[in-house]
Amino acid sequence: MDEKIQKLIKEYKVYAKENGFKLNPNEKIVENIVKMLLKNEENFGARYCPCRRITQDKEKDKEIICPCIFHLNEIKNQGQCHCLLFVKK
Repeated sequence: MDEKIQKLIKEYKVYAKENGFKLNPNEKIVENIVKMLLKNEENFGARYCPCRRITQDKEKDKEIICPCIFHLNEIKNQGQCHCLLFVKK
């Protein structure tokens, strides 16, 4: 696995733990999402959530930079965020 991918997964693990949830236990899903986040960063300049539409409005698109503004509510209400990166403990 690429070093950039591993580094970002570690960062998201820490973030999840600090906020009372965890990364999806399916490592393949996590790796694929992280790859898409890094691809979005490469193509658009930020780690936009792969399951959200990028509008090209920089101010509006700040909301969908991972972790997006929606993830906490989604985890609370559905047990996972929309893209399946984060899940309830």
